[in-house]
Amino acid sequence: MNGVVPERCDVLVIGAGPAGMAAAVAAAPSGASIVVIDDNPAPGGQIWRDGPGARLPPAARKWRDALERHANIRVRSGTRVVAAPGPGELLLEDADGAVRMRWGKLVLCTGARELLLPFPGWTLPGVTGAGGLQALIKAGLPVEGERIVIAGSGPLLLAAAATARAAGARVLRIAEQASFVSVARFGASLARWPGKAAQAVTLADPCYRTSSHVVSAGGAAQVESVRLRQGNGKEMEIACDRIACGFGLVPNTQLGRMLGCALASDGFSARGLQVDARQATSVPGIFAAGECTGFGGSERALAQGTVAGHAAVGNERAAAAHEGERARWDAFAAQLHRSFALHADIRTLPQPDTLVCRCEDVPFSALQDCSGWTDAKLHRRCGMGACQGRVCGDAAQFLFGWTPPAPRPPLSPVRIATLAGLAGEGADARQ
Repeated sequence: MNGVVPERCDVLVIGAGPAGMAAAVAAAPSGASIVVIDDNPAPGGQIWRDGPGARLPPAARKWRDALERHANIRVRSGTRVVAAPGPGELLLEDADGAVRMRWGKLVLCTGARELLLPFPGWTLPGVTGAGGLQALIKAGLPVEGERIVIAGSGPLLLAAAATARAAGARVLRIAEQASFVSVARFGASLARWPGKAAQAVTLADPCYRTSSHVVSAGGAAQVESVRLRQGNGKEMEIACDRIACGFGLVPNTQLGRMLGCALASDGFSARGLQVDARQATSVPGIFAAGECTGFGGSERALAQGTVAGHAAVGNERAAAAHEGERARWDAFAAQLHRSFALHADIRTLPQPDTLVCRCEDVPFSALQDCSGWTDAKLHRRCGMGACQGRVCGDAAQFLFGWTPPAPRPPLSPVRIATLAGLAGEGADARQ
């Protein structure tokens, strides 16, 4: 087998965030053999990421315990998907080697990634995403005493500020690009979701400003200041040690698209994987749940994951019983997207010399005359670097409207031995 170990399961769940954990737990009573894979060291996903600086909420521990109670659920942490060598199988890799996993049903819970948009100075050391700052602090990054400015859009900004303050940082400003009216309407709408309203109260911050967005980051070898534009058109500069800037989330659909799953074309789920009432994608046997179908919070992910897990093992009655809960959180997600939609001014942030592709040093000016993503990739090397277009691809789609082509394997950096084993198996199969 050239070092690639063959395995099989009835239900394979990709991602151990809220959606993945809920899907596995829902499917478990059927007795099916279930494997959950995730590239993090422990279950929880990005929202319940563990680490030296993390304080797991009760809900995260509850779902972890639920996974452990079922003997037919096996969690493979630190494992990544590399490729799809054939129908009904995926090539996986972890620290010990490669596995060729055959599955009966597949549930994609691949989550979302942060939308990072280029602005002058965004490549300086000390600039991260808002969610990226949270992840770094939970992993043990010391920020005590640091002066931090958080900017972008969405409730994640407040959550990142709370995490930074709890770690001893001084949060000087939270700059939300949405208007006061939009944010106020969103706050008023939370009466429909009392738990979210209570959470919003706990995250309220006196440094929060609406109609405010980043213009540039200043500094020589690292961040020293940030310039913000306020709703009245005036700009102000704040001296700081770190900037965390994120403009929302983008569904992580790479694996789904590689497997042929269609994307939703409208509504708040646009750019996410298209699913039906049972969370089934356009490809038979493949389901999707959570933020890869459009982001909307952990409650929506849990509801979708539960429906997907029941549906994957054929328990239609149980799946239908959770439709109301899912609809409730779909409504919350739709309200979230309406309230924090990005303003057109955000597209004007990059200057001609602002790098859009950091890996290959491709400036904004070099891309303005390109006809699309393929043209930019072939003639400007945009997306040819280490991130393989994960960052600049999302930015280019927002700035220029380009749609990146379907991803090709390998989906992540992989050992030569893994690829060699895959090639060997393909050669054997052709003989």
